Amino acid sequence: MEELAIVILNWNGQNFLERFLPGVVRNSPGARIVVADNASTDDSVAWVRENFPQVELVVNASNGGYAKGYNDALQYVSAKYYLLLNSDIEVTENWLVPLYQAISFENVAAVQPKILAEHSRDFFEHAGASGGFLDKNLYPFCRGRIFNTVEEDRGQYDGETEVFWVSGACMLVRADVFHEAGGFDDAFFAHMEEIDLCWRMKRLGYSLKVVPSSVVYHVGGGTLNYNSPNKVYLNFRNNLYMITKNYQGFLAGKLFYRMILDGVASAQFLVTGNFSYVRAVLRAHGTFYRNFSKTMQKRRAFRPDKKLFNAKGFYSGSILWAFFFKGIRKFSDLNQRLFR
Repeated sequence: MEELAIVILNWNGQNFLERFLPGVVRNSPGARIVVADNASTDDSVAWVRENFPQVELVVNASNGGYAKGYNDALQYVSAKYYLLLNSDIEVTENWLVPLYQAISFENVAAVQPKILAEHSRDFFEHAGASGGFLDKNLYPFCRGRIFNTVEEDRGQYDGETEVFWVSGACMLVRADVFHEAGGFDDAFFAHMEEIDLCWRMKRLGYSLKVVPSSVVYHVGGGTLNYNSPNKVYLNFRNNLYMITKNYQGFLAGKLFYRMILDGVASAQFLVTGNFSYVRAVLRAHGTFYRNFSKTMQKRRAFRPDKKLFNAKGFYSGSILWAFFFKGIRKFSDLNQRLFR
């Protein structure tokens, strides 16, 4: 696996490196391991140099978040495959082999393992679970996780399958396709940048897969708590960025409808007293409007042949309707005939 580079993005995560880097080294024979440090102010870099001299280090000049951090670091990593790995992930024995085998097929651009919660190991983890999908309103969800509801892993999603997006927490991606699609969008900073990238790869005709025979455990929320207002801001803003860049239907209508839905979400936050979330949504829309022209330029710059688009993993139903009005909490209870 010398052609594979495991690249761990780190920002002030010495505690996670101490906990999980030894396992990555031990369970990844033959792979190069690179820690890409995002201008940490703790002793992360010194600790890696002292304790794991065999691990390569790339030190970024500034903390540009997940998106820019990887874009900057990967300029200095020459490999056929990048395995982008969060610093707060515990890998398991033999985790690499199934992923490596799955991506060896010519049209497969990226794959992910089954991602379980490190703190509750029988349950899926929010960030990716067992593969990601998009609904008709372009809300992301997963096998094993719909909105903030995660399922217990009982082997119900152990089948290898094609998905719409794979998790940035643990993504094995072809380096040439990563760069062909333009890499991550720096403007996202963090959250949904991997879905944006996956959408672009699918627009180029590539397939994405989840490989549940590979298992990892994710702490989650290691750098930004899942309940943080800033995370709400990033998710609402970046979802609008992603739609504007990639949606190939009637964009004005789709954005208008999403604005209505975001207004409904704000009203719900207001009723429940989550005033910081209301401010986060308003701030997200304000930032989106200010950057609309730049986002449209990116839309126009990426124009692959529409006939190439691989829509596998798209759900033509509404996950909002299924969750809030029909009470569906499990992926397996969704109407499977609505999946492409």
